[in-house]
Amino acid sequence: MPDYAATRDRVEHYFDRSATKTWERLTSDAPVSGIRATVRAGRDQMRDLLLAQLPDDLRGARILDAGCGTGALAVELAQRGADVVAADISPALIEIARKRMPTGMHGKINWIAGDMLEATRGEFDHAVAMDSLIYYDARDIAALLGRAAHRVSGKFIFTVAPRTPALMAMWRVGKLFPRADRSPTMVPHTVAGVASALRTAGIKGNLRDIARVKSGFYISNALVFEGSAK
Repeated sequence: MPDYAATRDRVEHYFDRSATKTWERLTSDAPVSGIRATVRAGRDQMRDLLLAQLPDDLRGARILDAGCGTGALAVELAQRGADVVAADISPALIEIARKRMPTGMHGKINWIAGDMLEATRGEFDHAVAMDSLIYYDARDIAALLGRAAHRVSGKFIFTVAPRTPALMAMWRVGKLFPRADRSPTMVPHTVAGVASALRTAGIKGNLRDIARVKSGFYISNALVFEGSAK
């Protein structure tokens, strides 16, 4: 089974070389196909769901957007008053995010191209990872949460691909993207499976299931982890 670094490198190659234009369009207001429109709507719903787990007033909070993509979530966090560190493994997506940042937000968002933990510094009040951990196995997710627990004092809110027959069937059909720019394989999870991986790794804390969002070809499950490393 590929390790974390190998999977991360494949994800970087996909977003930085194979599908940059596809994701730039998907995350914009430009017209897209019916299938991709359902993905866009699902991502909008998921972003709202993750934001709902945090206070409306985030002034004084330092938040990590782990796998920020083209920056929509980071911007909304900053609009609530947070100081945001937005990291993504793809320099191309980070460049798109910088260009899309609304005027007047300079200094509120620190855009970083690189690994969500290795390329960032300091501690955070909360962290959010929307659909950026969906390519990793439960062992890697547990290890990442364990590393983050020493730097994130509050919630680490993230998503996984749920283990459902419908999701796996859709993924095998592969209709979401053309073969040339299809993404790395998602790893389906159950909440119990992630919790088991945390226990096996000896990582203490509370893992909670939030909710699942399904919109056409988009399906993702939101979870929150609060560590007790300190």
